[in-house]
Amino acid sequence: MMGTPLALIAAGLLAWLVMGFLPDRKADAGQAVATPVAATEVIAPTVTASPTAEGSPTTSASPTASGSRTASAAATTAPARPSATGKARTASAAAPLAGRIRPKVAYRGVATFYDAGTGDGACLYGPTDDLMVAAMNTTDYESSKACGAYVLVRAASGASVTVRIVNECPSPCAPGQLDLSAQAFAKLAAPSAGRIAVTWSLLSPGTSDTISIRYKTGSSRYWCGIQVIGHRNPMARLEVSAGGSWRQLPRTDYNYFLSEDGSGCGGSIRITDIYGERLTISGIAVQPNVVQPTRVQFARH
Repeated sequence: MMGTPLALIAAGLLAWLVMGFLPDRKADAGQAVATPVAATEVIAPTVTASPTAEGSPTTSASPTASGSRTASAAATTAPARPSATGKARTASAAAPLAGRIRPKVAYRGVATFYDAGTGDGACLYGPTDDLMVAAMNTTDYESSKACGAYVLVRAASGASVTVRIVNECPSPCAPGQLDLSAQAFAKLAAPSAGRIAVTWSLLSPGTSDTISIRYKTGSSRYWCGIQVIGHRNPMARLEVSAGGSWRQLPRTDYNYFLSEDGSGCGGSIRITDIYGERLTISGIAVQPNVVQPTRVQFARH
């Protein structure tokens, strides 16, 4: 009977020793929850080193503060595409005072013809022996800005002729249309054609002639109209010396510059072409309807 209690005590002591050496499961569980956090950060993929399909590294993961890097890359690789706007800006830089008709620009339209008679017209230059002249449609005539311009006209056949604008062609003449003298039209096609497609462009021709000045009929020191004749390049501006400064005169649709109050009439005259070149002319008296030659001419372009 004494053996049984001793056996039970020994079994209890052994069980207590075994439990004392087992690990704490709650402590292990707590460490298992905290451990994966650091591991997740380490294995997160880095996109800065990821290549694109072309094999170059992407820059989307490392933009600049303003994003300008992406924009500059696009601008560098994009092909240059000149536009109509870019071309008009170049022409304007070459002739900053040009109106609708600009140098180094080809215009498309049609050519018709009329009986030019003595070669006079709306520009009021008067008769001429050179009947290689034309009338410009109202839109491109631009209230006489086209007066005196030299234009090279080309037909589809390859034939060409140079004409001087001396007249206006009213409606139904359309923008781009030139109404040539019959003599000029015959250089391009048979008169029976009547109407042909053409391209035309502004010229700055070679010439040994110099510019002339004419005061309009009725001009005096109280009122005057001034006209410039024989200019190589289209006229952009006319000024007169008045009160110690230059005064710009308005241009009429009949191609005279008017001083309504007589300011500058009979004084020095300063003229400017579409390229910005200025020529000063002195010694021109107020002699109505008299063509007075000068010794100056605009440069060729």
